[in-house]
Amino acid sequence: MKKIFVLSIAAVALTLSSCNKFLETPVYGENPELSTKDQIERTVYGLMSVYDDQTGGEGVTGRGIAWFEAASDNTVPGRNTAQAYQIRRFQMDSQNGRDAKNTWPVMYQINKKANDIIGAVPGMNVEPAFANWALGNAYFWRGLAMLWIAPYYADDINGGIPIILDTTPLSEYDAPRPKSALDNYKQIIADFDKAAGYLPLLSEQPQEQYGMAWRGAAWGFAARAALYAAQYDHSYYQVCIDYCNKIMNLTGEDKRDIYTDGTGNDYANLFTRANNFSCEYLYSLVGNVGKNGPKYHGMSFENGGFRLYNTWGYFNPTMNLWKSYEDGDKRRDATILYPGHEFTFVGRTFVYGSSRTYRPGTDTGLAYIKFLSPWHDADCIGKEVSSDGNFASNTLGMVLIRFADICLMKAECLIVLNGEGDAEAKNLINKVRARAGLPEDTDATMAQLQHERRVELAFEYMPSRFHDLVRWGIAKEVCAEPTLGVKIGTLGNYDTISEFEFEPGRDYKEGINQVFAIPATAFRGTVNLKQNVGYE
Repeated sequence: MKKIFVLSIAAVALTLSSCNKFLETPVYGENPELSTKDQIERTVYGLMSVYDDQTGGEGVTGRGIAWFEAASDNTVPGRNTAQAYQIRRFQMDSQNGRDAKNTWPVMYQINKKANDIIGAVPGMNVEPAFANWALGNAYFWRGLAMLWIAPYYADDINGGIPIILDTTPLSEYDAPRPKSALDNYKQIIADFDKAAGYLPLLSEQPQEQYGMAWRGAAWGFAARAALYAAQYDHSYYQVCIDYCNKIMNLTGEDKRDIYTDGTGNDYANLFTRANNFSCEYLYSLVGNVGKNGPKYHGMSFENGGFRLYNTWGYFNPTMNLWKSYEDGDKRRDATILYPGHEFTFVGRTFVYGSSRTYRPGTDTGLAYIKFLSPWHDADCIGKEVSSDGNFASNTLGMVLIRFADICLMKAECLIVLNGEGDAEAKNLINKVRARAGLPEDTDATMAQLQHERRVELAFEYMPSRFHDLVRWGIAKEVCAEPTLGVKIGTLGNYDTISEFEFEPGRDYKEGINQVFAIPATAFRGTVNLKQNVGYE
């Protein structure tokens, strides 16, 4: 495993000239000697290079694990990409060429950089505040890197993914896989807990460091890791609740809450640049208009951008998701473009799906709109989105976790532990529903909780809808349902909209398809790393 974890170290620290210093060109080299404060500082900023094209960022925060999400019932791969459909249809192998394969090595490179920092800082003569900042970010990103990939590759059948710590001897880098994904989640929780002990509150963070790790974000990701761990050990439901409570007990400037603005468009407005750091913020990847910002938003809208901008169209919504929204749910029109809806793109107004103005260019007849705000204004190019459409970086933060997710995670744990109808779970679910303009009449059933997670968090880069289906034990039945789309026709002077079966049900195999094939490149230089069952 030496080639994976020691020699494969991508360059990753960034110059320190602006508030977006960790979005700039990486200069950190392989096998660094971390003996000075400057070297540590540059390495800390380098932890956040997951979107940098020099380290495979387009395939990590542009598509990456989103290909795995396209195996869920919410979305399908756009542009009829064959290898993406191998993933969706549970036909992939370790040689699959789609760029989900880039995520594994990048996350272990981040793991290696974090270990370097954790190993070096305690013995250095630096001020305590700097040491805390460096160690907090290192533990945070070591935990996040493993949480990024563990749900897709690790379980209790195949085992966990390799755990490489700062204390791991070189001779043990190629140890057999841990017994279970639970081992990974325990370590991830421990890392986030340590991170929280070092990191500042958001109110204590200098503005130029907004977008970096803070204490509430560490607690939030610890809660998510605990929720995922609970599928193997139910005691972790309480651990998840405890971390959610830490966030819910924050006060003053640090208090987190459901974002509302009184406009009636609160949910749609949440996904605008102005609210990158609203009260709902826990952690997002900060965007920019250069070439090295996160690219997922630009890839999620339909291909070609009406010849106004080169959006890439790699993901299309399903009609199944659209139909799952309740009547009156404001989240539906803020999430999915449906034929007949009016929208603005680069200053021009279109009626989506009109046979006279614009026909849908997506395979399912539906399009993402949730992250389209940077492309709204006529002067957005070069101001809110990259001037080069071959990159599609933009100023909207790419959400990894937010407060609504905390509410729903805690509600789920309460339902499991206390039974359906739990009073606090009802309040939490209703808190999320209220912003959507829906009646606060939930009975806090597991089915209602599952529905709310689906429609509230749809298309966000994290958390994982696919992994939710797996851990709830409903992936097989959901995947067996046909995937639906819509198509536009004409009848005289009128458009017609009809539903069609886009794809028949898929064959999800229990014991195999709950995880995906580990990429072939991960096996270079190792003897003990074993492929997941069914992908050998």
